[in-house]
Amino acid sequence: MSDLEQLKSDALTQIEAAGDADALEAVRVAFLGKQGSISVLLKTLGKMTPEERQTQGPAIQGLRAAVADAIADKKTTLENAELDARLATEKLDLTLPAPDSPQGSIHPVSQVMDELAEIFADLGFAVATGPEIEDDWHNFTALNMAETHPARAMHDTFYFPDVDADGRRMLLRTHTSPVQIRAMQAQGAPIRIIAPGRVYRSDSDATHTPMFHQVEGLVIDKGIHLGHLKWTLETFFKAFFEREDITLRLRPSYFPFTEPSVEVDVGYSNEGDRRVVGGHGDEPGYDWMELGGSGMVNARVLEFAGIDPDEYQGFAFGLGIDRIAMLKYGMNDLRAFFDGDPRWLRHYGFSPFDQPTLSAGVGAKA
Repeated sequence: MSDLEQLKSDALTQIEAAGDADALEAVRVAFLGKQGSISVLLKTLGKMTPEERQTQGPAIQGLRAAVADAIADKKTTLENAELDARLATEKLDLTLPAPDSPQGSIHPVSQVMDELAEIFADLGFAVATGPEIEDDWHNFTALNMAETHPARAMHDTFYFPDVDADGRRMLLRTHTSPVQIRAMQAQGAPIRIIAPGRVYRSDSDATHTPMFHQVEGLVIDKGIHLGHLKWTLETFFKAFFEREDITLRLRPSYFPFTEPSVEVDVGYSNEGDRRVVGGHGDEPGYDWMELGGSGMVNARVLEFAGIDPDEYQGFAFGLGIDRIAMLKYGMNDLRAFFDGDPRWLRHYGFSPFDQPTLSAGVGAKA
């Protein structure tokens, strides 16, 4: 027990002495890492007798909990101190007069949405919209997702506690696919639309956020096949990235709402810390990167939307707008899109007069 107390004392002393996040992380690794001194003690429990484990087990676990709590408290203290230091140096004088000329800019997501609409309009697609607060029938059932499908779980979907007049659960839509269902119900076939907009899923890291932007495309007509899908996507990516050396690979996959289903990969190379689209993924120096999912619309989805699958076929695809914006304009963290930092927007924002056009180049900056 005296050894455990000494170990605890040493750990708390070093935690208190840590002056920054890197030093604190070094202390955490030394005590709680895979080879840390406390972690090594935990591994010895399996070699003890049952009687020894009854006394040593709680003591070692208590030591681990105390050190982990102390590290968490110290981390909060360091973060608060860092924030206070930033607030003390970053100031904005609200009494200053407004600038003579407007300083606003267009957010990259808005710019890319305009670029998408311009390119697909040239291909004959209309833009369709729908509600962001959806019911589970349009969001899941009509898209051939069974009640037991993992995407319907609470940990992926933001549900509301109430239901609609038909007893359907309400939620924040997890994709823009419900817009396809509503458009087919309203317009029938043939139809050719894209559905850009905000979607919501319970996820957050450098490449995922709880709210993000997605565009889905839908073509329903007679005699449609996968060749039409590949040509459409290849033509879009060539126009969007403004390169002719775009190579796509359709890789078999599974989605409930398409059959057959394919993942869309694009060839790319690394230039410094950036991924640059172009070239063939099987050539030396190049690789394949997944950009989205697609496939032929499942016959059951057509039936749910009131379209005869014996007469009409079609394809659908989905792309993450934020991700292709990151890829095109060299951004490395999806969360920065939503931080609201004016410095980031000044760097990546677009002039309000820079309207995307196919003739001038959809990615040209003013």
